[in-house]
Amino acid sequence: MSQPTIAKPNSQTEFVVLMAFLMSVVALAIDAILPALDIIGLAVGTADVEDNKLLIIMIFLGLGVGPLIFGPVSDSKGRKPTVYAGFAVFLAASFLCVFAPNLEIMLLGRVLQGVGLSAPRTIAIAIIRDMYRGDYMARIMSFVTVVFLLVPIIAPLLGKFLLDHFNWQAIFYVQMGISLVVAFWFWKRQPETLTDANRIPWTKHLFSDGFRELIKYQTTIGYTIITGFVTGSFLVYLSSAQQIFQQQFGLADAFPFIFAGLAFSIGLAILLNANFVMRFGMKNLITASLLAFFIIPVTYVIIFYGAPNPDITVILAFFGVIFFSLGFMFGNLRAIAMEPVGHIAGIAAAITGLISTLMSVPISIFIGSFIKDTALPLFMGFAACAGLSLIVLVFLKFYRSKTV
Repeated sequence: MSQPTIAKPNSQTEFVVLMAFLMSVVALAIDAILPALDIIGLAVGTADVEDNKLLIIMIFLGLGVGPLIFGPVSDSKGRKPTVYAGFAVFLAASFLCVFAPNLEIMLLGRVLQGVGLSAPRTIAIAIIRDMYRGDYMARIMSFVTVVFLLVPIIAPLLGKFLLDHFNWQAIFYVQMGISLVVAFWFWKRQPETLTDANRIPWTKHLFSDGFRELIKYQTTIGYTIITGFVTGSFLVYLSSAQQIFQQQFGLADAFPFIFAGLAFSIGLAILLNANFVMRFGMKNLITASLLAFFIIPVTYVIIFYGAPNPDITVILAFFGVIFFSLGFMFGNLRAIAMEPVGHIAGIAAAITGLISTLMSVPISIFIGSFIKDTALPLFMGFAACAGLSLIVLVFLKFYRSKTV
């Protein structure tokens, strides 16, 4: 078992929770507005369901582009200043969303929110990689993700509460308040993890040099591509969940609770992964989970192809099992992709995040455009993305990757 390489804050528990909260502001910015998509759409001048989906998808575009700036900066200037800069961008972008007069400005604000939040999200991963390696890193990532997933469980409920008692703008104000609290906590309690000896001097070639170094590692590239397929298919669900449960099934009031329940199934798997990864290893868990992620939606497509939506309990059962399999992939995929590139952790987290985002956003837009009257296209998208991921996994198993 690899051991931490530098000093940690007062306790591992505090470290795990703090890293989770750094990443959780992203989930809050995405999931809290789900119950309000229709209302926000009307406020900025659109009632088109496809336009409303863009309110979710565009923040992921920012999450992919932002690390191109913050990743290299963090490797040169340090982790902590980069996180502060990201929160500042997020706060400014949130005000832009609150006062957006039309859809275009709102979407710009959402992209900039993603750019800003890419800093704490990306740098949290770099900080974990600074301190842990191998299966131990995957274990820490699992604990972090378990705490992180508490936010998707409560965020839609929080959003609906604020929408019912105040207005949609209150959702953004609460996000800003929480981000300030997390930033203060990070400033007060988290030491800088990038030592002076490991800092990379800032040059105009820093990013390009990092990219040339990164592409030498087939493991990193391969598992990043798999992350792109998995994230893309899950993003279809995030952007279409409101349409499926509120419009297709007419469950507007129950939607936050359904969303929370499905998030819990992911969290349960991630909690189990924290122990399983030390027994079975990341690669074996990823392989088994990808097979389940492929077989389950294929089964749904075979049974319900050309038919209307089944009973809500049936579709929730399929979703629950699919998301349970996803829970064993999220943390493991990031950990195994970052394992060979710890010497350029910030840039590597940035580039791998960009690659997976450039894949996931078009995938989600394309598959989501087919979701009209039933959820069948979503399950077909799950199956297709899982199948392509398995092809990449087979390639990785037959070609030995470079390691450090």
